[in-house]
Amino acid sequence: MDLRFSEEDERFRREVATWLADNLTGEFAALRGRGGPGDEHALFAERRAWEKKLAAGGWTCVAWPVEHGGRGLSLMQQVIFFEEYARAGGPGRVGHIGETLLGPTLIAFGSEAQQRRFLPPIVAGEELWCQGYSEPNAGSDLANVQTKAVLDGDQWVINGQKVWTSLAQWSEWSFVICRTDAAAPSHQALSYILVPMKQPGVEIRPIVQMTGDSEFSEVFFADARSDAGNVVGAVNGGWKVAMGTLAFERGASTLGQQLSFQNELDEIVAIAEANGAGDDPLIRQRLADAWIGLRIMRFNTLRMLSSSIDGVELGREGMITKLYWATWHRNLGKLAMDVLGAQSEITAGPPYELTKLQRMYLFTRSDTIYAGTNQIQRNIIAERALGLPREPRPVPAK
Repeated sequence: MDLRFSEEDERFRREVATWLADNLTGEFAALRGRGGPGDEHALFAERRAWEKKLAAGGWTCVAWPVEHGGRGLSLMQQVIFFEEYARAGGPGRVGHIGETLLGPTLIAFGSEAQQRRFLPPIVAGEELWCQGYSEPNAGSDLANVQTKAVLDGDQWVINGQKVWTSLAQWSEWSFVICRTDAAAPSHQALSYILVPMKQPGVEIRPIVQMTGDSEFSEVFFADARSDAGNVVGAVNGGWKVAMGTLAFERGASTLGQQLSFQNELDEIVAIAEANGAGDDPLIRQRLADAWIGLRIMRFNTLRMLSSSIDGVELGREGMITKLYWATWHRNLGKLAMDVLGAQSEITAGPPYELTKLQRMYLFTRSDTIYAGTNQIQRNIIAERALGLPREPRPVPAK
């Protein structure tokens, strides 16, 4: 793994930085730093317009192959783009689920007809996607999903419930893991189906979080329908496709996420210097540990991406990524509140909106839960990376 950037890469960095500086102005100036985790409701219509602005400039789907509408950037150029986007304060992307999850999945597993239908609107910023994985009794245990899809002529009829569905209320489509064979073992009974969200059989109930926002929703399917040709991969072959999607989730965009973490850490350090909290040796050591931990996170992510096969098959390094960054970020939220001291407990006045760091602290409570809890992540590392025996399963009562 070579951590150095070439002269060509640095020219590309200047191109990205210049475009962002020239375009995050005027009507889009207010978007800087908004719309990240815990702030998804902020300026949503404006951020959707920004998505189309990015598309017009050729800055959506930069990692995709050129033949599918992307730029075909090298790994290091992808890193540069996401880093510069975060450094410029680019707003949270409303199309990121389609761009970083569904799109690469269709490129790897989808049919030509699916690619022609669904990829161009993602590139253009015209259709938004959400992910239909988690259920009330199948959060981290994806193989246990109970949402069912039954083929009725040339359409699937879908019944069930999904939960913690990000951006569901704004999305046109969802990729939904459904059980399509009642008799087959868990992993062999699942299909990956593309489902339109704007139809009578889909009910969306936003979940209000402690931040006051509701970026997550419950989604209920009651005889919802999707065309038979909207299965990605083979019928009952959805497990492989779903695992591919999760691998793409750990792609180069995670490095942009880390620069957002750096922006948060920089703000915390500046407050510690201003209010004297940095004079406390324990606080000072925690700030240093956070800085070191972020560097470790970056180097391991680069190592993971460098060793991946087409971004689909990640090495064992990829199995520690979620556990590491989620724990680090949760601890950063605690550190932010300790540096703020009494100021962490109050807001300036009406309408008593949370500050950026207060919102970050509350949202980081969920980092170690969503996308696989820390406990599940440790099981994955033990069983898949280290080859240890599987955790004992409860014996069903007779």
